[in-house]
Amino acid sequence: MHTAALAELAQTDARFRDWRYFAFDVEPERLPEALDLMARNGFRGVNLTVPHKIQAVGLVAGLDAGAREAGAVNTLLREADGWRGYNTDGYGLSAAITEDLGLGLSGTSVVLLGAGGAARGAAVECLRQGCAGIWVMNRTRANLDTLLLHLAPIARGIPLYGIGPGLHAPAIPPGALVINASSAGLRTSDLPPVDLRLLPGIAAVFDMVYNPPETRLLAQARELGIARANGLGMLVHQGAKSLEIWSGQPASRTAPAMRTAAAKALGS
Repeated sequence: MHTAALAELAQTDARFRDWRYFAFDVEPERLPEALDLMARNGFRGVNLTVPHKIQAVGLVAGLDAGAREAGAVNTLLREADGWRGYNTDGYGLSAAITEDLGLGLSGTSVVLLGAGGAARGAAVECLRQGCAGIWVMNRTRANLDTLLLHLAPIARGIPLYGIGPGLHAPAIPPGALVINASSAGLRTSDLPPVDLRLLPGIAAVFDMVYNPPETRLLAQARELGIARANGLGMLVHQGAKSLEIWSGQPASRTAPAMRTAAAKALGS
């Protein structure tokens, strides 16, 4: 994605002709060493994926508001005093839901599947956008309670409910958006994280999983005639926002090239 976007930028701006995007496999215990090496070797920015997103929070000189509230970092920018951490996952989620489903998070009721790091980032973005309320559904009560406790100080009056063992939440209103932030669906053998027939009146389903392109959850949404989208758009838009942080070029400018490249790479 980034290589395609940089090639397009270089056509009209010579500054980007020498820019390169590299992938490195770094063991978690060596992340501090890797970031130090990148800083000393002139890297302008870094993307981080699991399991580094939470660990990196304690390794940077500063955090933007989104990263601070999410408690996770996926983008670093090199500044004079060290790395500054950002989280573009929330932007990617919001932009993808708008582009692929025609929905905005503001005023929308959200059913969030999962209670891990991805769910935390999604919930923070939903709250920042002013959603109507969040119903978090998770099989493990401890993880669910931990997430709700983390979200409470930043909810600013927006209702938060847990759906899990021993919990009873108000009925989910019609027109809600289901967001799968769990890992269910990464393998074709995975069962759906929820039976959509138990959630009547759902307006749309967004699954963060993009490979395979249709999970069992999305297949059921298709069978039920519910609007749906996978996570490819989120992948693209979070990447475009990262490139904006490094280059100053608007994410909206590079996202189309990124999406074309990503879709081609995935064979979709």
